[in-house]
Amino acid sequence: MNEETTYNPDYSNSMVGHLGITFLPPATDGDETVRAEMPVDHRTSQPFGMLNGGASLALAEIVAGHGSMSLCRDGECACGMQVSGNHISPVPVGGKVIATGRLIHRGSSSHIWNIDITTPEGRLVSTVRIVNFIFKQK
Repeated sequence: MNEETTYNPDYSNSMVGHLGITFLPPATDGDETVRAEMPVDHRTSQPFGMLNGGASLALAEIVAGHGSMSLCRDGECACGMQVSGNHISPVPVGGKVIATGRLIHRGSSSHIWNIDITTPEGRLVSTVRIVNFIFKQK
């Protein structure tokens, strides 16, 4: 995102770390996106060797949550409120996917994100809409 942020959490003992998700720099300088990649392996696949749709939704929620938290002011927090996704094409074990999150709406109490998950070659795997609730921490 364009705005300076000090948001740099330790994800090592969270779902991010357990699923092998790593955050990537924006595709172009000044690009207002959040990007991350995730391997398709034993942690993220169905028993028959394809990417699990639940892992894709988790990746999308993590990308949107990271983006929203980086935009929150001091004393604010973001929490997932709604997720809706469509899975378009399969990815076999041994591959990886890249999620690109774009902020569609930045309100004072909600953020709406569109997350496209693709293969490294650019083939669309899933498209997901996330609504995050922004609230004051007590």
